[in-house]
Amino acid sequence: MAECPRCHTPVDTQAIACPYCKNPLKAFGHPGIPLHQSSEGYLCETCVYHHDETCNFPKYPYAKDCTLYTDISTPMGEPDLPALPLSTNLNRWIRRHSTLLLFAGLMLVSVAIALRNL
Repeated sequence: MAECPRCHTPVDTQAIACPYCKNPLKAFGHPGIPLHQSSEGYLCETCVYHHDETCNFPKYPYAKDCTLYTDISTPMGEPDLPALPLSTNLNRWIRRHSTLLLFAGLMLVSVAIALRNL
């Protein structure tokens, strides 16, 4: 169970608002959008977007509630993507560089014809 940031009573993790103090817990009334809140101080002080100066939130730098908040103390690693087979990677590379391969093939044919006529 989660805790309401205003009244500190336990609430359901999917609750849109606190049933006791009616504090909104989810952004825009949608259970899938978390609303990060601070009862003391501003969220921007510990946010990743504040430190790299890329925040575009309207309440920046005095936001006490934010949907974009990402704590700077939590590590942000690369997402774990499944490894693709070599044939898939090769097919992608060929499709991406098909113009270059066509040009290289034309050059090889031209050089072969020129060497044959010597």
